Amino acid sequence: MLSEPRSGRLAAWGNALLAGLVSPDDAAIAIVGEDAVHRVEGLPGEAGPVGLTLALGRLRGLGADGFRVALPVPGHPLGLSGPPDFNARALEAEEAVVTSGAPYGLVPEVTEAGPAGDLHVEVVWRCLPVREAPPADVPSLSEAERELAEALRDATAVLSRLDVAGSGPVAEAAVDAYRARAERGREVLAPGYPPRAVRVLELAQRVGLLISVAHENGHGGAVSASEIAARSEALRPVERVARRAQVAAYNAYVEERGR
Repeated sequence: MLSEPRSGRLAAWGNALLAGLVSPDDAAIAIVGEDAVHRVEGLPGEAGPVGLTLALGRLRGLGADGFRVALPVPGHPLGLSGPPDFNARALEAEEAVVTSGAPYGLVPEVTEAGPAGDLHVEVVWRCLPVREAPPADVPSLSEAERELAEALRDATAVLSRLDVAGSGPVAEAAVDAYRARAERGREVLAPGYPPRAVRVLELAQRVGLLISVAHENGHGGAVSASEIAARSEALRPVERVARRAQVAAYNAYVEERGR
């Protein structure tokens, strides 16, 4: 939850490009981020993989007027609308982008090579047909913001009650990473998004930080199997709320334009 999903970057900067707020090259650079290269395969009219700049332009030519994010996990098809083949691929990747105005979706396939600390990451976005229907279980921004405020309170209470350690090297690294990101020009979302979407995404990342610390920092004080199970059970709905809020924030551009 601390790291920005690749589908979020593609949707956010793809939307900024469609709005005319960034150039195609700037959008592509932002989407690739720290990866080596991104390509899109399966685009109608293309025999093989193409670069992001060409792919985004081609999707716009096919009628795409916005990009939405899906962040599904088993039992929660968040942001998906079918068909089954696309849903299955998105579920395996745990993320996808769905176009608005055109019946296509993009699922990332990530390949990593190289030693730890010097990974070479390549991403192929698989373009597939999707069903044009409302996405599953995506809240409004106001609903997501309210749910997040409650989830943040609940997560803090759960970690305190179960005595999950908030210190140590892993936890400190997680907090440092979050603070460093927050200080990098506040570029949480691409240009064109409403301030409320930025606020909701920041809060979702804060909730995600607590969840990451809980899961990555060992068992803390939850020494018995029942206590560990109780902690996981208590944090599961909090994680679900944070994912729903992420999707609501990234999809705010399309929702605002629709109104």
